[in-house]
Amino acid sequence: MKISAIQIRPGSVLDHNSKLWIVMKSEIYNPGKGASVVQVEMRDLKSGNKTNERFRTQEMVERVRIDEAEFSYLFANGDELTFMNQETFEQINLPRDLVGEPGRFLQDGMNVTIESYEGTPLSVTLPDSVDVTIVEADPVVKGQTASSSYKPAVLENGARVMVPPHIGSGTRIVVKTADGAYVERAKD
Repeated sequence: MKISAIQIRPGSVLDHNSKLWIVMKSEIYNPGKGASVVQVEMRDLKSGNKTNERFRTQEMVERVRIDEAEFSYLFANGDELTFMNQETFEQINLPRDLVGEPGRFLQDGMNVTIESYEGTPLSVTLPDSVDVTIVEADPVVKGQTASSSYKPAVLENGARVMVPPHIGSGTRIVVKTADGAYVERAKD
């Protein structure tokens, strides 16, 4: 589907130079002289390489329709992750690299969104946050609670996060899946 360059938004997938690109940033520049241009930062979906392109605002670009489906995470087998489609119950195996760093927060039965193009999976999106239990945390140092310092903690999945001083071992917390940042204490 052709769209004008001014309609490009972050998250859009474009077919440019016979490759699929996901748009990271899109800004319109109005120079003092000449026509306005759209500066687009894109990442190649296959190789992961980034590039910057400039399009004239009236230039037409090819936008690709991406299919989204809800899947449930089942298990890991080495570097392969197995997911099940929620509607068809079909199982697929994907490489761990496709999920990336947030993959360390995958939990059995977790619902994820898999985006695909012509049947080829492109990305796996986890929920924004997950509840996890701390299995190891440094003890509180007297006087440390007065400042806004954080201490390291190890989660049940082996990931390391920084938590406030009052959080101890055995506590359930909420963390962001994108970067592993502490959000809050989990509600019971």
